[in-house]
Amino acid sequence: METNQEKNLSSILGDLKDATIHGSGDVIIKNIILDSRKVLPGSLFVALRGTQTDGHQYITTATGLGASAILCEELPENPVGEVTYIQVADSAEAMGQIAAAFYGYPSGKLTLVGVTGTNGKTSVATFLFQLFRKLGYRCGLLSTVQNQIEDEIIPSTHTTPDSVALNQLLSKMLASNCSHVFMEVSSHSVAQHRITGLQFAGGIFTNITHDHLDFHKTFDNYIKAKKGFFDQLPKTAFALVNVDDRRGSVMVQNTKAKIETYSLQTLATFKGKIISDTLAGMHMEINQQEVWFRVIGRFNAYNLLSVYGAAVLLGEKPAEVLTELSNLKSPPGRFEQFHSKDHIVGIVDYAHTPDALENVLETITHLRNGNERVITIVGCGGNRDAEKRPKMAAIACRYSNQVILTSDNPRFEDPLNILEQMRKGVPPLDYKKTTVIPDRREAILKAGLEANPEDIILIAGKGHENYQDIQGVKHHFDDKEVLLEVFEKRYSN
Repeated sequence: METNQEKNLSSILGDLKDATIHGSGDVIIKNIILDSRKVLPGSLFVALRGTQTDGHQYITTATGLGASAILCEELPENPVGEVTYIQVADSAEAMGQIAAAFYGYPSGKLTLVGVTGTNGKTSVATFLFQLFRKLGYRCGLLSTVQNQIEDEIIPSTHTTPDSVALNQLLSKMLASNCSHVFMEVSSHSVAQHRITGLQFAGGIFTNITHDHLDFHKTFDNYIKAKKGFFDQLPKTAFALVNVDDRRGSVMVQNTKAKIETYSLQTLATFKGKIISDTLAGMHMEINQQEVWFRVIGRFNAYNLLSVYGAAVLLGEKPAEVLTELSNLKSPPGRFEQFHSKDHIVGIVDYAHTPDALENVLETITHLRNGNERVITIVGCGGNRDAEKRPKMAAIACRYSNQVILTSDNPRFEDPLNILEQMRKGVPPLDYKKTTVIPDRREAILKAGLEANPEDIILIAGKGHENYQDIQGVKHHFDDKEVLLEVFEKRYSN
């Protein structure tokens, strides 16, 4: 990743502890690079141990291309004399500190708020971004859907970028006169030290359920990763937690931050109550003030509460916050509604965990007026937590009149094997209403063409994504496009 700035190596190693410097600290660093193929003269190359490859294998390539310094955990057998080697216990952790220093600690000059949890991260971060822009601030967003600086959209490849890309983005946001930045903080980013070196003004916990066990191996490790974010918060920050989630209190056991709470069920700093919920909108009471919102569903009630709470904790006036919140729309692919001309409702949602799918289907159940059927199309991603596959199918069957199991992002797995694992979760009584259609496009077309007026079609799992990841290749595919196409076919027929 290139940058126009240059720093003396010793000046960006200041906060690095337990590092051994082999060579001169008086070399100029022009950029920090993780991919050895992109090394240029003056680069600091970081040898990271990843899940797929070990960057230490490419140190020779990096020095051959002119790297001035190498950050590593093990020295190469034949060090190059004019190259400086910084030996550390953990390259990823050290990289976070060095990247922050290289870009001038941009997070400390911004009001940076992180959002973590299994579900709701994107919605909360996006709502905050939209809200603070409406309140008159220049803002940045770092989310699964996209990174954004005001109106400039920067495509997102990870839930949280690596620490070098992250600090560069924050530096760019600062240069664009942003004052506030809202970001999703994934469990991976904590475990892999991507947020090391950042200074947060606040952290928000949404909820936690089983997810990413392919990476964390155990649920306890997953919880510890989420908790690690709050452990890092300074005493000047706030930690806003959902106390209706029984692990909310666990998240802040060791935090130095000021603990605040939100809830729909019990006493909290920010207390909400759903008065009514329809497809048109949701009527809520928040801290004894009644408000009508354009977004719907109990899960969004929690999202709105956390956003309201964070805004008030950041010093905004409660009445102004509620006024602006009442006009916000859901982010793309989050309970996004589409209506056919003959009154079929299509809902595209990113729900890709058992808890998220159940939340969405429970919401749809509460919104039903009469005899309309619920048709659910759902799949599970490949090379991810396989434990949730039968659970997802069982939940779809529990709440739906018709279920179509289909492919999601199979990645490097056989889609038929994934679907077979999902089928194991289908109760025998629900065999007749469950269909397996591996081709996702065919699955959506079947649901759309066979639905009756007033029926509700839920297409779950991919939400905002406009691709299918198959054998390492991302093929264009957009649930919304196919849904609208089939709605048009119904009308033309």
